[in-house]
Amino acid sequence: MKPEDESTPDPTTRLVHADRHFDKAQGGVHGGVHMPVHTSVQYGYERVEDLIGVFQGTVKGRFNYARQGTPTTAALESKLTQMEDGVGTVCFATGMAAVSAVFFTLLRTGDHLVASRYLFGNTISLLGTLQGLGVQVTLVDATSAHAVADAITPATRMVFVETIANPGTQVPDLAGIGALCRQHDLLYVVDNTITSPALFQPKTVGASLSVNSLTKTIAGHGNALGGAVTDTGLFDWSGCANIFDGYRQGDAKQWGLTQLRKKALRDMGGTLSSDVAHRIAVGAETLALRIAQTSATALALATFLESHPAVARVHYPMLASHPQHAIAKAHFAAGAWLFSFELRDADACIAVLNRLQLPIKATGMGDTRTLVIPVAPTIFWEVGAARRAELGIAEGLIRVSVGLERASDLIADFGQALA
Repeated sequence: MKPEDESTPDPTTRLVHADRHFDKAQGGVHGGVHMPVHTSVQYGYERVEDLIGVFQGTVKGRFNYARQGTPTTAALESKLTQMEDGVGTVCFATGMAAVSAVFFTLLRTGDHLVASRYLFGNTISLLGTLQGLGVQVTLVDATSAHAVADAITPATRMVFVETIANPGTQVPDLAGIGALCRQHDLLYVVDNTITSPALFQPKTVGASLSVNSLTKTIAGHGNALGGAVTDTGLFDWSGCANIFDGYRQGDAKQWGLTQLRKKALRDMGGTLSSDVAHRIAVGAETLALRIAQTSATALALATFLESHPAVARVHYPMLASHPQHAIAKAHFAAGAWLFSFELRDADACIAVLNRLQLPIKATGMGDTRTLVIPVAPTIFWEVGAARRAELGIAEGLIRVSVGLERASDLIADFGQALA
């Protein structure tokens, strides 16, 4: 999150009081410190004129059908908007639903997308689907803004990157790409999942939209799936040809969010339930506390592994050996909980993982518990060995998502497993 002056409450202070202030602003009178879980699908009106107004967009702040949101999801969206310093947020059932919403509602056949080649495996798969629907996609080494610039064509409409790539931890030239997108009037979409707004606000580098898989850092307890897209307010939607004519009314800063909500939630149905939104909102209250500990532990464990004779290489942005260490230090408050490392003997990978006692051998990331997974035979198995080599994914690469265990306990466990 952005630095605060002494007169402004700390982000955690604001988050733990956000629900009751939101409820008060909405006319709540019961005094609950958490927003209630609104399970209703339908929302009724005394006057049919008001119901019509909700459908036509002339009545704001009211609900008509839960597929497009509920008071509970609206409260979570308000928190996320505050965390990202944006103008509005739309929540989704999963992080992939959020990413899909951005591509499928804001791009159309004939458009061109420039994306980092270092992306989450499912996102790479999604880009293949997008190409099949007539959107041109160029994958580049986004650690260099020059590579992005070379890929831009007259048909380019969007640039998409992740703050820290999963699992290789490459960091794009965030500010350089932001300057390029401003120069060419392009939508700049940054997936902020690994860092979260506790470590970085994409708005600071000129991003148009910030995407978060709420499942990971923000919810943080491995008990809820969710995603979100936050509009930073920096993009001029009035010049975007892909906005549906019917949504070009009122404040132009809301047009992109309106299209996301109408097309991706109403038409496609990737809706976040109120029950899950409540769990995510509660998890978010401890975000800054969790990210401080997991980042410190990740750095300690990565430092230990880098010096271990059985380890060939460690990929963690806060290590001085990382190729994008300077960019990470310039933009991120810490290095987050994700890193990966390569064993000198790739064939020992399974045996080493089986000897670990504390980390859970599982997919997923951003939990309170440390999770480990061999990357090549699991989450990047489908792409094949040649594509893995192209992405810099070694056959003995192990991904680590650091949890809340004490650093010394994890170091001892990894030490005995590698012995």
